[in-house]
Amino acid sequence: MKYISYKALIVSEDENGNFSRNIEDRFTNDLPEGDVLVQVRYSSLNYKDALSSTGNRGVTKKYPHTPGIDAAGMVAWSRDNKFEVGTEVLVCGHDLGMNTPGGFGQYISVPAEWVLPKPTPLSLKKSMQIGTAGFTAAQCVAALIDSGISPTNGPVLVTGATGGVGSIAVALLSHLGFTVTAVTGKEHEHSFLHSLGAESILNREQATVGEDRLLLRERWQGVVDTVGGNMLATAIKSTRYDGTVTCCGNVSSGDLPINIYPFILRGVKLVGIDSAECPLEKRKEIWDKLAGEWQIACLEEMSITITLQELDASIEKMLHGGVRGRIVVDLQEDA
Repeated sequence: MKYISYKALIVSEDENGNFSRNIEDRFTNDLPEGDVLVQVRYSSLNYKDALSSTGNRGVTKKYPHTPGIDAAGMVAWSRDNKFEVGTEVLVCGHDLGMNTPGGFGQYISVPAEWVLPKPTPLSLKKSMQIGTAGFTAAQCVAALIDSGISPTNGPVLVTGATGGVGSIAVALLSHLGFTVTAVTGKEHEHSFLHSLGAESILNREQATVGEDRLLLRERWQGVVDTVGGNMLATAIKSTRYDGTVTCCGNVSSGDLPINIYPFILRGVKLVGIDSAECPLEKRKEIWDKLAGEWQIACLEEMSITITLQELDASIEKMLHGGVRGRIVVDLQEDA
C-alpha cells in the first residue's frame, strides 16, 4: 500500500499538562494497522469529540490524538474483500476518535467490523448530518416504540433539545406523528424548535419544578433525555404509568438523584442508550430506518458545514453551550 500524506486535527499535551489543537500533516503509515483504510470526506462534531479535544481522560487515554467519532468516505484500501476500493462507507462509534485516530483526519484505518456500507438513499454529507447524534436519537425513539409508546398516547419530552441528539429526536418524533415537548435553556431558540416540530417548550426551571418531591403529576408517556442529573430525575418522576424514559447523555451531570417510587408504583422503565458498541445488525437496522421511513426533511436546515480549519472554534463554541443542531466537518474543503 502506498503511503499517503494527509491533514488532521491533532490534540497534543505539553510537559505542563496543557492541551493544544493544531492541524498537522500526517502519513497513513502513522495510523494503526487496520483492515480498511478510508479516505474521509465528511465527519461531524459531537460532544464526546469536544471532550476528547480538551484532554478528557475519560474519553481519550493517550495524546497526541485525533478525535472524531464519526466518519463518512470512500474505501482507499482494504484487505477484506467485502469492501472494494471506492465503496462509500460509514464508520461511527466503536473506539473511533476515542483511542483510535478519528474522523478529524482525512484518513482513518479501522477494523472491518467497524465499517458499514453507506445506505444508498443517503449522501455522504447527509449521513454526517445524522452522524452518531442522529443515530443515538433514533435508538432512543426505537426504544420508546418497542416499549409500546405510540403517537396517540400523549406527549413525549425531549431534554437538551437544541443539541445534536435532542434536535434530531424532536424532528424525528414529530415526523413520526408524536406530540413533542422540548426543553431548552435558550429562549432565542424557541422558533428553531418549533420549526423542527416541537408543539410546546419548557425552560430548564419549568422542567425541574418539584425536583425534591418523591413523585410528580403524570405528564409524559415517554422521554428522550440527553442531560442527566436533576433534569432526568424530574422527568422520571413526571412519567406516566407504564411509560418509558431513555437516557443517553450527561451534559448536566452523571448522577441520578432519584428514589424507587416511579419504578415500583408506576412501572416506569428507564432504558440506557449506548451507540458506541451497538451490534452491527442493530446498527444497520437503525441506519436503514434513517435512510428510509425515518428520513427527516429538515436535516439541511438544522446543520451547518465547516472546514477542518474552522473546527477549533466550533469545539470551543460547543464546550460553552453555543451550538445548536448539527455541525458537519468537510475534510476536503480548503485541505
